[in-house]
Amino acid sequence: MMKFSKDHEWVRLEGDVAVVGITNYAQGALGDIVFVELPETGKQVSQGKQAAVVESVKAASDVYAPLSGEVIAVNDNLKNDPSLINSSPEDTGWFFKVKLSNKAELDGLMDATAYKKHTGE
Repeated sequence: MMKFSKDHEWVRLEGDVAVVGITNYAQGALGDIVFVELPETGKQVSQGKQAAVVESVKAASDVYAPLSGEVIAVNDNLKNDPSLINSSPEDTGWFFKVKLSNKAELDGLMDATAYKKHTGE
């Protein structure tokens, strides 16, 4: 099950761990992604606060943590090949994994239908 934030991040739950990335809509709006700055493993992130940076040929954008918790893994493949975000934004282009500190925050995220409505797709 995937959930989506209004800031265009997606979340896929694996037990108490959330895998986080940006949506297909977001990568399309950004264009060709050329650089990504990921959080450090062990960092505490808070819902709605900046957690990573993505840079495209058009602009640099903050990536916000859709949920609070501790970063337990980052996708090192993105450092060498940030284009994975364009080619597979909701699979191999994931950014980081967060061990959730407040599962109730999931209730504030959108399902796929609501997110499509949010983007007007």
